Amino acid sequence: MGVKKKEVKEKPLEKMTAKELREVGKQLPEITGVYGMNKAELISAIKKARGIEEGVEKKTDTSVREIKKKIKALKAEREIAINNKDEKMAKIYRRRISRLKKKTRRAA
Repeated sequence: MGVKKKEVKEKPLEKMTAKELREVGKQLPEITGVYGMNKAELISAIKKARGIEEGVEKKTDTSVREIKKKIKALKAEREIAINNKDEKMAKIYRRRISRLKKKTRRAA
């Protein structure tokens, strides 16, 4: 019977740990000083050595500070709605706050 060997696929660079990236970086002769690099630097150096083009990251139009100001304002509006016994609006504000919090996590 034939023995099938599975091809070992390398996981994406972004999913690798810094240790794993250093091991990959040591195998590439174009890269020097892997131990002095952080994860982001290692990823960009490995991509450059392999000839992989890095995609330009999308810039967010609003900064985290601006989003947090909006959250603070919405929290005040929500408190007013709760005090006025307006459950529908309080629920709407809660959802908006939640969405903005997710946005801050993505922007960070």
